[in-house]
Amino acid sequence: MSVSVDPIAVLREFVARVTPYDPDPGAVPVASVTVSAGSDTETVPITPHLARALAQALSAYRDPADRGSCAGCGGRRLDDNLHCVDCGRLHGILGEVISRQAARVREQAAEGRPGTVP
Repeated sequence: MSVSVDPIAVLREFVARVTPYDPDPGAVPVASVTVSAGSDTETVPITPHLARALAQALSAYRDPADRGSCAGCGGRRLDDNLHCVDCGRLHGILGEVISRQAARVREQAAEGRPGTVP
């Protein structure tokens, strides 16, 4: 499914999808939204039905780049491999395995046993 990046077209398409289901098509608009893109401008009256639809659509949206928060620094920028861009921590099962192994290596080094395999 291709999604338009033209904000005016996006708004028009959304209104066209939602409007046929408005239980009170003659309702007085509660607001209006004006969108400008380049030299084009569109103002859309927002009925109560359209306002609810917009609110639900926006609250349901999840950014594809949202992979949660870093357990180390709380940052929200985890890459595709669950590596925190802010502090470097690696998350997920692989990250947990690597963290545990790194802790073992640090313990062994502190005990004077570098390179020892448990």
